[in-house]
Amino acid sequence: MFLCHRARRRLKGHEEPPEALGSLWGAFLRRQRLMVLHHAAMVLVCFPVATLWRGGKGDFFVGCLLMAELSTPFVCLGKVLIMLGLQRWWLHKLNGAAALLTFLCCRVLLFPFLYWAYGRHVGAPLLAVPALLPPAYNAAAAALLAPQLYWFALLCRGAWRLLAPPPPPRPP
Repeated sequence: MFLCHRARRRLKGHEEPPEALGSLWGAFLRRQRLMVLHHAAMVLVCFPVATLWRGGKGDFFVGCLLMAELSTPFVCLGKVLIMLGLQRWWLHKLNGAAALLTFLCCRVLLFPFLYWAYGRHVGAPLLAVPALLPPAYNAAAAALLAPQLYWFALLCRGAWRLLAPPPPPRPP
């Protein structure tokens, strides 16, 4: 993430002397605070919970949550292509379609699928599953789903701007 931040600055013509690396890190941390916090929490909290403290239970759920990362390479490639000014290239459009599809299937639809799978496991219909779970589980699922919906909306908006016909020129 830091290297992308640095490369983006260089593409914009900002060259920094080697002694300015500390201030560049500071600017990066200020600008990407939530993303850095997210990744730190994944490494410091989620990984130990998923590997050590669950006692060998929940492999299905851990696998499903890891599937959410399937969209990440497509999202990253899209950012790289934008940084290189290749937004109108066919690869960017193909990559955008793959990013939308994998993000929808592996991040947004993951939550209804988990509820459906649990309902199937306990013999309950999908709409009855939230009432069977502790409220904290439903709250955690909603808290995890909310940013996925937001990011998916951003991806859809970007795709619409890329594929929509340009607006007609305004008369003078």
